[in-house]
Amino acid sequence: MRILLAEDDSVLADGLTRSLRQSGYAIDDVRNGQDADTALSTQEFDLLILDLGLPKMSGLEVLRRLRARSSLLPVLILTAADSVEQRVEGLDLGADDYMAKPFALSELEARVRALTRRGAGGGPTVIRHGPLVYDQVGRSAYINEQMLDLSARELGLLEILLARTGRLVSKEQLVDHLCEWGEEVSNNAIEVYVHRLRKKIEVGGVRIATVRGLGYCLEKYSDAARAGAEHALDSK
Repeated sequence: MRILLAEDDSVLADGLTRSLRQSGYAIDDVRNGQDADTALSTQEFDLLILDLGLPKMSGLEVLRRLRARSSLLPVLILTAADSVEQRVEGLDLGADDYMAKPFALSELEARVRALTRRGAGGGPTVIRHGPLVYDQVGRSAYINEQMLDLSARELGLLEILLARTGRLVSKEQLVDHLCEWGEEVSNNAIEVYVHRLRKKIEVGGVRIATVRGLGYCLEKYSDAARAGAEHALDSK
């Protein structure tokens, strides 16, 4: 999941960025409303965490412009504890939730999980793909009920491939979903992440196909793959 954090308090922004990245999210951090508006109009995100008291352009104006572009992006607004009017106006403009400062980090992370699930269409929180099970809330993956040791980037890669099972995902799309706005990541790095993930999931017969020069595809789990995985396990 890729999140845009628009917060001008550097201490709070740095703390939120570190915490959310440790939870496996890709975070883009901007410090004023103009930069937030530019990012939202040129990039794709799964959630916006929006401080209303931004310089250069208010958070309410950023939200107003976002909804004027018919965007359905989930928005969590951050406000001062005494700004009831701003909270009401933000919700009226189309915000999905709000938190008043100061807040507990654990509660913010819970609300982020809820909003990203809602933004994904409110579908099931557990995705099954043959012997592979992925828990979107707990951000954990299992093969044959054994938890996989996956890095945050590998989890992000698995998420996008699972969401597009049977379809090609280009390297450019992977970079866009795995990396923060403006971060430079080479195609070689993407190849390394795919290689590492492939080694960890192929034991269960789950295959990531390489489409040379174009990208990758998580193959649909077939009866043939199931039979091959069972044969591999029996032969051990």
